[in-house]
This record gives sequence, structure tokens and C-alpha cells, in this order.
Amino acid sequence: MSNDPVVAIVGVTGAVGAEFIATMDKRGFRVGKLKALASARSAGKTVSFRGQNVVIEELNERAFEGVDIALFSAGGSISRKFAPIAVKSGAVVVDNSSAFRMDPNVPLVIPEINANRIRDHKGIIANPNCAAITALVPLWPIHQKNRIKRVIISTYQAASGAGAAAMEELVESTRANLNGQVYTPKVMPHPYAFNLFNHNTAVDPETGYNDEETKVIKETRKIFEDETIAVGVTCVRVPVLRAHCEAITFECEKPISEDQVRAIMAQAPGVKVVDDRVKNYFPMPIDASGQDDVLVGRIRKDLSDPSGHSISMFVAADQLLKGAALNAVQIAELLPQRVMA
Repeated sequence: MSNDPVVAIVGVTGAVGAEFIATMDKRGFRVGKLKALASARSAGKTVSFRGQNVVIEELNERAFEGVDIALFSAGGSISRKFAPIAVKSGAVVVDNSSAFRMDPNVPLVIPEINANRIRDHKGIIANPNCAAITALVPLWPIHQKNRIKRVIISTYQAASGAGAAAMEELVESTRANLNGQVYTPKVMPHPYAFNLFNHNTAVDPETGYNDEETKVIKETRKIFEDETIAVGVTCVRVPVLRAHCEAITFECEKPISEDQVRAIMAQAPGVKVVDDRVKNYFPMPIDASGQDDVLVGRIRKDLSDPSGHSISMFVAADQLLKGAALNAVQIAELLPQRVMA
């Protein structure tokens, strides 16, 4: 792979696609040429990258000729069809969909946790679920010091997780609500303004868990390489534009204190502690938006566990950045050195 790779972005017109471009630019990611790929209806339009207009090309079987790295964020069906084509053309795919995450032959990578898995790729590397990334970045350094046996997570997930159309629906429905107008949902299954509801993925009629919750459970075990960790999760969509929040309670094998957790968090990569009890200032989506780090606060004993093995905390992270585009670009940044090693 050359020092200046040819990079393709699949789904360049979407919310994550735009963040791919902004993140590469912000981080000075070296790009020899950018190929902007989208559906036929967007072909011929342009996107701006480092002061130049890049013409959007139609995604098809020939689009990956000469591509070194392909960043995908266009949904599972597109990834399942085109990622193997990209690999056959010689590209390494970093895929943001759920299509390959649980494939045992595909590394599921959060660079702060398991960057070493990048070298195991066979052409495709999977970007984890955004809710999983938000929880696992701060949980991993604790897990390394004092194994986590059990974790309970409640999510407060932003519109950005459902794409640009959902973000627009939140804005438009809120405007309509404030003006006393009726707004019929087009993207979400329920009214979004001033409301929250079960995550808009299918619910398994047998378990009662939605797909998002199942993803978090399975991906936690794969990334931590621990099939015995007990995970309970409730995923909820809230009327916030672009940063996910999560209430997390975890139980460790050995007793653990608030001070120990704060000390670990203070040194943890990709984490920023926001934990001011005096000012009642803790992680909020308004602060997490635009931030690379996962914000962590509300660190306190779980009073329901008198053994002293459990801690509760609250976290927030920008879903479009660390939950998607930033994590993928971090993986891409490691590709040259990992591939050549």
C-alpha cells in the first residue's frame, strides 16, 4: 500500500459519509485520491474535500478499481453486495454496517481496545455498533484491571444513529410541534418531537430484545473476547440530534472503589472525565457533540450491591464521530503499518 492511498467512501452523501470526509481532513489523514461513491441519483453532484470539489460517482461493480481503502456506510445490504467486490479489486474495507460484525473471520475493532486484531483481516474490518463503542471504550480499561463480570446498560440514543433523514425529521417535527401543527412521521415509527421510544429496530418476539440490544450484547463479548460476560441492555431513541448517552452499571470480580475508577478513567485513551458533583455537571450530548472522546461522569457506588464490587456511571459520545466515522478512520490510520508488519 502506498503512503498516499486511494480512498473510496461508500455512502458519501449520508451523515456518516460527511463525517468521514471531515474526520480525515481534521486528522490530516493522507489521501492520494478520494473516490466519492453513492447511488445513481447522486452521481454527478460534488462533495468538497480539502478545497477541491470531488465528483460523486455511481456505486457499481467497477467503482473500486485502484482503490486501497474503502470506507463503507451505506447500510448492510450495500455492504454485503459491494464489500466483497471491493476486496476482490484489492481494497481493504472498513465497514460501518452490521453486515460482517459477527463473522468469525472479520475483526471487530475499537482501536483503543483491540487494534492488534487489524492484522487478522482478510480484506474486511468491521466497525462496531455505536452504542457498543460508547460503552466499551471506558469499560475496557476497567476490565483490564479488574475483570467485569456483569454490565447493565440503558441507552439514550440520538437521531444521528438512524441517519441524516432521521435528524431532519427530528428538526422538522419539533418545529411543527412548536407551531401547533400535526407532523406525520416518515422515518421513525413514532412521533419524535418531545418524545422517546423503544429503539426503532425489530423486536424479537421470543426474547423481547430489539436488534440494537442484541448487537450490543454479542459485540461486547466478541470485542472483549469473553463469552461469559453477562450483559443486559435497554436501547431507547431520544430527541437528541447527534450524541448518544448511556447509564452503565458494572460488577467486577474484585471490590472496586469510585476513586479507583476515576484514576483509571483519567488515564484511559479516548476518555474524558466530566464529573463535577458540586456544580451538578456531568456528560451531556450538547458537550459530547463534536468531541472525539467519550465523556464519563456520575461515577459512584452502586448502592444495590453491598459487596462493593459494582459501580454506576453515565457516559456520552458523538455517534457520528467515535460511534462511526472517527473509529473507522482510526482503523484506516493503522492499516499501512499493520498490513506491512
